[in-house]
Amino acid sequence: MVEKYLMLFLYLCILIFLSYIASKRVKNLKGYITGNKTLGFWVAAFSAQATGESAWLLLGLTGAGAMAGVSAYWVVVGEMIGVYVCWFIMAERFKKLTDHYDSLTMTDYLVSRFKANGHLLRVVASVSLAIFILIYIAAQIDATGSAFERFLGWNYHTGAVVGFVVVVFYSVIGGFLAVAWTDMFQGAVMVISLFALPVIAFFMLSESDHLYQGLSAIDPSLVSLSGTGGLMGIATILGMMLIGLGFMGSPQVFARFIAIKSNDEIRRGRWVALGFTFFVDASAVSIGLLGRYLFTEVGGDAEAVLGNGGQNVLPTLVEYVFPALIVGLYVAAVLSAIMSTVSSLLIVAAGSITHDIYRKIYNADLGGEASAKLSRKCTIIFAVLALAIALTVSFVSPSRTIFWFVIFGWSGIAATFCPMVIMSLFWRGFTARGAIAAMIVGFLSIPLFRFVMPLLPNVGDYFVALEALPPAFLLSFVAGYIFTKLKPDTELAHTYQQELEAIEK
Repeated sequence: MVEKYLMLFLYLCILIFLSYIASKRVKNLKGYITGNKTLGFWVAAFSAQATGESAWLLLGLTGAGAMAGVSAYWVVVGEMIGVYVCWFIMAERFKKLTDHYDSLTMTDYLVSRFKANGHLLRVVASVSLAIFILIYIAAQIDATGSAFERFLGWNYHTGAVVGFVVVVFYSVIGGFLAVAWTDMFQGAVMVISLFALPVIAFFMLSESDHLYQGLSAIDPSLVSLSGTGGLMGIATILGMMLIGLGFMGSPQVFARFIAIKSNDEIRRGRWVALGFTFFVDASAVSIGLLGRYLFTEVGGDAEAVLGNGGQNVLPTLVEYVFPALIVGLYVAAVLSAIMSTVSSLLIVAAGSITHDIYRKIYNADLGGEASAKLSRKCTIIFAVLALAIALTVSFVSPSRTIFWFVIFGWSGIAATFCPMVIMSLFWRGFTARGAIAAMIVGFLSIPLFRFVMPLLPNVGDYFVALEALPPAFLLSFVAGYIFTKLKPDTELAHTYQQELEAIEK
């Protein structure tokens, strides 16, 4: 146990050191929420992908691999597609436009893109983002408590509070730059840890071990790419693949494109992002498969051994393969996935409230230090609210899984913003009215398809398998299209075309 604490202590010291160095560069609001737009491609790529993966990767996706089997590799395919579209198709145009508009946040970009005169667009975007960010952060705090409980034997609530205090501390001190730098370090820990574990575990198998046959004997669906097969299998595969939609415009990911130094850095970083995603996602599913083979038996209850949703498979396999000191590294890896996401979301939320609401709507004339100070206060307030949500959910829903909790927050942000951002970039006729409709419909569709549609007779199970994001994403697109066509704005379309021509020169 001492070895675990030693590794954890060293890990936290590195985070605090990076935050202290970053804090020296934070002089104003722009520095706090964008790092003064100085990120290089390595930092931007690792930060964007570490933020997008979260605790869902190490505890949720590994559990999905254990419970669903090889069909969970469809998540890898879907995420690779999502990251490709994000970095190879959307990022450069978004970067050029946000530089052209001098945008600091996603909401800044939207207001400039649609030449919005009133505050409705700004309020809808900022409030929607804040609500689902709170849920998403709460899910990460929940995972922190579970990680401390499983690895170190702590009380769940103690672990959640300790993890909360650490991440808030370094986020408040160093702002976006601290978050990006620590994400780079934490992303490296995640890649090394996730890639090494299944490789070493596989070579520890004896000659008498036959992974494919063993998994097939436990449950034939574990070795089927279509899972259970039939329409339910198709719905499950689509639900897994389309998780990658969340990379195509989520503000916490696209904040890295605002902050990156140039489009040249995007072109270099795209390959890093794609490689990162493949290695960590494929490794996570492989960990789940190996854990299912090693620790469960034919006819046994997998969740009784591997935890609810299989989310204890990673710590169980780590303790089976490695000595205590290396187990401490994996505690740090899990916390890396969690903290990289929480810190990023806190900065995005604080920027949204401070810059998009307080400064822009109430015309507050804040100086550099004053604006950064206010953002720090907002960061703390958001964090406390998220902690309260996490602790409440832990009492109300003790049977929840990390996979579900995180995906709900991720899906909410994605359905609200991604369809609208895609249309804003590539449809010159898209209007503010359409953008507002797309955000509202996407926002409301997530609870509809998560809590209401699954209750329908005959088809409810298909909505459960499909997850809420795909239908909500589609409805958001439809709403944006209809409301734009109802009242087109040819002048705005012409202006946007001129802007595109200008930035391409």
